[in-house]
Amino acid sequence: MAVAGWDALTVDMQHGTADYAGLLTLLPVIEKSGAAPIVRVPWLDEGSIMRALDAGALGIIAPMINTAEDAARLVAACRYPPLGNRSFGPVRARLAQTGYTVDAANTQVIPIAMIETCEAVDKLDDILSVEGLGGIYIGPADLSLSFGFSPGFDREEPEMLDLITDIQKRCESKNIPIAIHCGTPEYAARMVNSGFSMVTVGSDARFIEIAASSIVTKFRDMDQQSKSIY
Repeated sequence: MAVAGWDALTVDMQHGTADYAGLLTLLPVIEKSGAAPIVRVPWLDEGSIMRALDAGALGIIAPMINTAEDAARLVAACRYPPLGNRSFGPVRARLAQTGYTVDAANTQVIPIAMIETCEAVDKLDDILSVEGLGGIYIGPADLSLSFGFSPGFDREEPEMLDLITDIQKRCESKNIPIAIHCGTPEYAARMVNSGFSMVTVGSDARFIEIAASSIVTKFRDMDQQSKSIY
C-alpha cells in the first residue's frame, strides 16, 4: 500500500484490525513512503487521540461527531495549550517529525470530524463553527443507515446525492475542507471534480477481497477441470 503512491494512508483503528502496537509498526512505513500518516481513532476519546498523535499521526479522523461539543472535544485533544488540552508527551512524534515543537504540532495536525448521522447533519452549521476544525469527512455507510438506506459507498439515490451536495455546500460556505469515503476510483474522481478536497478510495481489505475473488473466478473459468487452487 505504501509504495503505491497515495497522498495519505489512514490506519483504521475503528473498524480495522490494528491496535496500538500495530500503529507503531505501520506509521514508520507510511512516513518512509512520503504519504501523510492519518489515524481513524475508535471513537471520540481523548486518550486514543493523544496516543495516536504521540505515535506520529498528522491527521485524526474521529467517527460519529454529532454536535459542536463533540467537534470542540476533537479539536482540543489535537491541540496543545493554550489552543487545546493535549498532554505533552510526543514519545515517537518528536523523533519522526523534523523540528518538532508545540507550535509546529498545533499547526500541522489536522482534526477531521466524521458526519454520519441525522443529528450531525441537523447540527452541521454549529459543528462547522468550531474554531480549529480541519475538515469534515462524510461516512456514507453510516449516513445511509441513519437516513433509512442500506449501508454502502458510492451512493446514487437522489436523496443521498442531494444530502451529500448539501453537506458539501455548507462546508464550502465556511471554507472547511470536505472528504468522503468512496468505493471506486470512478466515483472518487467524480467527487473530486465536484469540489471535494479529499477522497478515500477503498481499503487494503477490500482490495485483497476483490483481487482474490477475481483471480479465483478467472482461473476456474479457464480451467474447468481444476479441483483445487492455492
